[in-house]
Amino acid sequence: MEFECQVSTQVSKNLADSVENSFRQQTESNRFNSNPEAENFSISGRTLDSYLEKEETSIPKSTPIKKPNLESCGSKQLLCSDVLVNSRRTITDLPPALLSEILNWLDPKELGIASCVSAYLCKVASEHHVWKDFYCERWGTPTLPTPLGTGVSDKTLWKEFFVEREFRSKTFMGRYSIGVMYGHAEAVQTVFLLASAKLIFTAGYDQTVKMWKMEEGLLIASSRSLGCTIRAVAGDTKLLVAGGTDGFIQCWRAVEGFPHLFDIKGPQNQNTEFRLWEHEGPITSLALDLTRIYSGSWDMTVRVWDRFSLKCVKILRHSDWVWELVPWNLTVASASGSDVYIWDASSGRLMTIIHNAHVGNTYSLARNLTGDFLFSGGDDGAIHMYEITSHGHKTDALLVATWVPHSGRVYSLAFEFPWLVSASADGKLSLIDVRKLLRTRKRASEKGFSCIKHADPSTVEPPQRMLHGFAKNLVSVDIGADRIVCGGEEGVVRIWDFTEALEIERRVCASRAMRLENRMRRRMLHLENSSKASRNDQCSVAAKKNPVTGDRSGWLSKGALSGKLKS
Repeated sequence: MEFECQVSTQVSKNLADSVENSFRQQTESNRFNSNPEAENFSISGRTLDSYLEKEETSIPKSTPIKKPNLESCGSKQLLCSDVLVNSRRTITDLPPALLSEILNWLDPKELGIASCVSAYLCKVASEHHVWKDFYCERWGTPTLPTPLGTGVSDKTLWKEFFVEREFRSKTFMGRYSIGVMYGHAEAVQTVFLLASAKLIFTAGYDQTVKMWKMEEGLLIASSRSLGCTIRAVAGDTKLLVAGGTDGFIQCWRAVEGFPHLFDIKGPQNQNTEFRLWEHEGPITSLALDLTRIYSGSWDMTVRVWDRFSLKCVKILRHSDWVWELVPWNLTVASASGSDVYIWDASSGRLMTIIHNAHVGNTYSLARNLTGDFLFSGGDDGAIHMYEITSHGHKTDALLVATWVPHSGRVYSLAFEFPWLVSASADGKLSLIDVRKLLRTRKRASEKGFSCIKHADPSTVEPPQRMLHGFAKNLVSVDIGADRIVCGGEEGVVRIWDFTEALEIERRVCASRAMRLENRMRRRMLHLENSSKASRNDQCSVAAKKNPVTGDRSGWLSKGALSGKLKS
């Protein structure tokens, strides 16, 4: 029985292969057959019977053979016919919900390619909600005025926002102009760029906080002397905070109707200005989110403050001085000594520690908007990139890439997708494009999925650009709105403005589009002239064959032929 089953299985297998081959041959022959009635995918009974006879002769007589059921063959024939008919369908025949789910897993480049396939896919891909996710994951919710005076709620605009921002990010490799802002009497220790309000805030050894116009580089206001060195400044459109070496946090609330948000120049007003005291040492770093204020100090603590009650709700203790911190969501990363800590800011739980991140102290940190990767700079002049992954209550930090662009300490880092900017004691700035290290897939935040390519560290490209021009230490840097702002011991603030490169690139793109349009017009004109010339040639040939007077050469005319017949 076992052998019998094997033989019958083999016969049915061969039969199925025969059916497949016959359908394949029939399909190939139909490619060259223009008659619709020729598209017949059935197998004749004669062909099937001849095949069965051939199979019977190839199997020994002693072996009992079970002939296949013709009804089952008919069902297989019908199934194959349905498969071939369905194979002519396209992706646009799918239900809209399924098509939307497929597009949801494409990255921006793949989605752009898909939109070029057909007009229908172009419409679906352009209006897909995934463009909003792409934009917000890289640059956050847009706060600048929208193009054409329309709102960001329109689905078709999110693709335009993304394409425009991606285009702007390329300008950091183009031409720039340098502006120098004078106003500080001593070294500048911190700079902060508030791009949404087009303002720049700086502070340093001269014990004042200064506010500048971002576009013109003009000084708007300077605070009164705060009594100590100011090492950190942070803010948003509602609150501005500055930290001093005396351990206090100076805060200004935004004034409604004030042209530049904050009145830092006027006399002390309890309604708009206040101080927070609890640190026992100089404050070295500050950060804000929607509900909290974060402060780091040389008293080896990071304190988390509630923005509404103005009370300290958590104290995160370290083993060394805290040099830098960067919050994300409900977590905060801090640099203390040579280590990097990652905390749960709501519970105060230590999630993970990166021991000996640098040789010497770790001075600077930066993080992307989605919190997937973290950058650090330190005493050794190196910049490290870590991938942060969480599995339940376990958090891991995996080293992905290392750059050593500086010969001095890396005092400050700033990140705006895809550019990481570093400021060093060697008086140089480095620009690093991290796009090539990221996977080309949108759903990087899915559970168990790594968003970074784990390439060999020796193959990581060096920084794409180095900016020079300082002879002394660079202490702080920030990036935004097509500009890089930097300050240091020289006592001035410099701005690298790349808007000129943006305008040049736009003119180049417009000129390229115009040339392409003219080329297409010339080609269409050439095709029209060629078609007219071919028609004229055909007419001349016809005229030669059919002259107005006279008989056609080589043929007898009808009249001549009838005359001959009569004779």
